[in-house]
Amino acid sequence: MTGAILTLDRVGKTFLAGGRKVQALDDVSLSVARGACHAIVGESGSGKSTLGNLVLGVLRPTTGTLAFDGDELPVRRPLGLKRRIQLVQQNPLSSLNPKRSVGASLRLALDVHRLAPTARERRSRIGALLEEVGLEANLAQRAPAALSGGQRQRVAIARALACQPDLIVLDEPTSALDVLVQARVLHLLTELRARRGLTYLFITHDLAIVRNLADGMSVFEKGRLVESGPVDAVFRAPKHPYTARLIGSIPVVTPEEAAVRDAAARIAAGTTNAGAAA
Repeated sequence: MTGAILTLDRVGKTFLAGGRKVQALDDVSLSVARGACHAIVGESGSGKSTLGNLVLGVLRPTTGTLAFDGDELPVRRPLGLKRRIQLVQQNPLSSLNPKRSVGASLRLALDVHRLAPTARERRSRIGALLEEVGLEANLAQRAPAALSGGQRQRVAIARALACQPDLIVLDEPTSALDVLVQARVLHLLTELRARRGLTYLFITHDLAIVRNLADGMSVFEKGRLVESGPVDAVFRAPKHPYTARLIGSIPVVTPEEAAVRDAAARIAAGTTNAGAAA
């Protein structure tokens, strides 16, 4: 990992709600290294999703600046910049158009960014994308409702990959999945990051996932960044009381839960096609 691909400099975001100002983010400065998985952690209402929407260009900052790959992010994002920053949302059933087949959703991403000019190239790319995320190419004909939750999330990941991004914002991407499917999807994300050189901004409230997936983490409380650093260092010696409380709230794993977790890890690590049906 070399240099910062994403930088926030004293970023603030204020909303008007019921005639009063609500400070969703307050004076936030952080950087994400190229090729890293950087976790944005905090409880509901801490500002995590607001930060993600600012990075994606869905929202504009009230104060401060955001920079991507060394250049300040403009208010109006050109198509080429939108392609480079993609999103995988929490609920793939709502993020995938139910009226489009899996293949049509992937094809739309290719068409918008002009990444496969001929029908043959589009079919080839769609099949390759599905196989890259552990699905069979013939699922391109299916509707999202015909797939399992894990399969739908893999399609959502494939759609993001279709754009050939540099940075993917992952907004609670496994919170709607059961533990075994969650382990497989997280393993897939780790493999994709290594293979493609991707950078992840991983928005989550689940510190157990952060500990196993992320390199760095930033902890938010009520819109303020209270602690940031390498995951190992923050977990070993949290400097802020709020961070310490979050880490202390991680459930103690029973022997039975540990057995399920370890089985999931073995499946994810040892079977490349094990997640295809999940």
